[in-house]
Amino acid sequence: MQPTPTVTKADIERIVRRDFAAELFAQVMAVLNEYDDREGDRVRAAVLKLANGNMERLRYEIEGAKCDFREVLGPAEYPGYTKKMFRMNKLPPEEQQRIIDADWKQYQDWFTR
Repeated sequence: MQPTPTVTKADIERIVRRDFAAELFAQVMAVLNEYDDREGDRVRAAVLKLANGNMERLRYEIEGAKCDFREVLGPAEYPGYTKKMFRMNKLPPEEQQRIIDADWKQYQDWFTR
């Protein structure tokens, strides 16, 4: 089973300040707040991760999230698992766990940098 991050509004604001220019803070927050469905701050964090400081990509990812929040959660939180998702049950359990652990580490490294 994959770990699930806990994300707060304070985390979102910290990441926005870290990844975007100060003068874009209000604009970035406005785009992020267009998403107001399930897993709110978790999805916003995923959008920020995928956007990687790019405003155009931020808008693209938020639109994807509004269609289906899983479209951003998978690639942001579980990139290795997502790529092999339809073959995971054919992998040995230790390889499955290695992929899950690697995904969690990459997410935590990004989240806490």
